[in-house]
Amino acid sequence: MGSEQQIVQRKQIKCVVWDLDNTLWDGILLEDEAVTLRPELLSVLQKLDERGILHSIASKNDHDTAVSKLKELGIYDYFLYPQISWQAKSTSIQHIARLLNIGIDTLAFIDDQAFERDEVAYALPDVLCLDAQQIATLVDRAEMLPDTITADARRRRLMYLSEIERQKAEKDFTGTNEEFLTTLKMVFTISRAHEQDLKRAEELTVRTHQLNTTGYTYSYEELRALLGSSRHRLIIAELEDKYGSYGKIGLVLLECEEKIWTIKLLLMSCRVISRGVGSILLSYIIQAARRARVQLRAEFISNDRNRMMLVTYKFHGFKPIKQDGNFTLFEYSSDVVPAFPDYVQVIAEEL
Repeated sequence: MGSEQQIVQRKQIKCVVWDLDNTLWDGILLEDEAVTLRPELLSVLQKLDERGILHSIASKNDHDTAVSKLKELGIYDYFLYPQISWQAKSTSIQHIARLLNIGIDTLAFIDDQAFERDEVAYALPDVLCLDAQQIATLVDRAEMLPDTITADARRRRLMYLSEIERQKAEKDFTGTNEEFLTTLKMVFTISRAHEQDLKRAEELTVRTHQLNTTGYTYSYEELRALLGSSRHRLIIAELEDKYGSYGKIGLVLLECEEKIWTIKLLLMSCRVISRGVGSILLSYIIQAARRARVQLRAEFISNDRNRMMLVTYKFHGFKPIKQDGNFTLFEYSSDVVPAFPDYVQVIAEEL
């Protein structure tokens, strides 16, 4: 199965970062306030948004004037964390990646000025830099064509907008972090995956890198076969709170032998990293293994992004029993069965 090896994926863009003058619109805003959108622009924004590709801005411009124009044109809400100032555009792009919590290599930057593209390409060589003349064909580029478009993808921007509301509420909150998390009234739902979850499950294996224990990727067909396998359990998790749904944000593939269960893959979306729910899926598996009276093991493949998952395994009492290069096989060796945090309501289906 292709899933048992780390497959080199083609570059997939998660966010397009736009310049404004002579890129998003024709003309220079500070010289002529009557700038107009490029004819193809609105269609491009809409199509990419429907695919789950986000938009942001890196523009050297007057912030208030530019925001006012974006609102007047009716497109301001498409752009997450717009960086409109006089700083270097590579600095703006780094801020955007950090705020969205995505890798630099998943961003594309569009600008009409070769100097600006070169500055970004030099400082951030993993960013895909494109000339504004390429906007008309943007939606046809391979990097802008996800293998699958799920319901979660279609509402990705709205989920980020909800997260911005949460962040504002958190900033204004005066109590402890745990007290704030309690105010969110989070509900974490864990269940066996079904046919309708497989496209999102496939998407999660391709898109999630930081909070991913192995980096194994699975196609829809492979996941469908695993769904019908008596030796495997495919588990999916969803999170919601009073601000709305985060969508399907967690996935576990469990190989179940008579006396040993092995976690082949455990991942969580980076969007929930600050919500204190990162270990719930692992705790759920540990609890289920204890009830089934089986030994629990976990595969781990280290890379330059997933150290947090290594720490998670070790913190929860997993000890290495086999190592080969960047591959480690862990075994759960603790007598303690971890509980779920008090600030989250967990609704879990029995394995």
